[in-house]
Amino acid sequence: METKRLILRKWKDDDAEELYKYASNPDVGPIAGWPPHKSIEESRDVIKNVLNGKEAYAICLKEDGKAIGAIELKLNGHTDMTERDDECELGYWIGKPFWGCGIMTEATKEIIRHAFEDCGMQKIWVGYYEGNEKSKRVQEKCGFKFQWKSENVDVTLMHEKRNGYVSLLTKEDWLNSL
Repeated sequence: METKRLILRKWKDDDAEELYKYASNPDVGPIAGWPPHKSIEESRDVIKNVLNGKEAYAICLKEDGKAIGAIELKLNGHTDMTERDDECELGYWIGKPFWGCGIMTEATKEIIRHAFEDCGMQKIWVGYYEGNEKSKRVQEKCGFKFQWKSENVDVTLMHEKRNGYVSLLTKEDWLNSL
């Protein structure tokens, strides 16, 4: 998939060094619920075992094709937000040097289009943890509507509990916004 500035493509084994470069920053993963990567080998393992979903993509700048973040539609069986085949959960993160540039919003709008037009989705669920205002803003800019707040949610990879917020975008709302 392509946008004005980006290519969204499948992860490759040789993306491990770029993944580590951004995922090792302590400001990136923990706010999204996962610990910073400790080595290129760990990043390689994440590519093989985590970023391997049917709809998992590396966010790459067109100018050099290098991975700077991740975006994924988590399909039924890989999310706890829905049990329906025509609904999915959206997850994403981007390297800190690219915060505030509109890149995550651009990538999210493309994956939303893909979900509704190519994958047959009717609803996309998305969440963020309390304090992650950047993620909240991306969701708002892309048309997601707040649904509920959950208190003391287990953040398994961080061994802690947080408050979480869940929002929803329906295909109908998305079509009406075009």
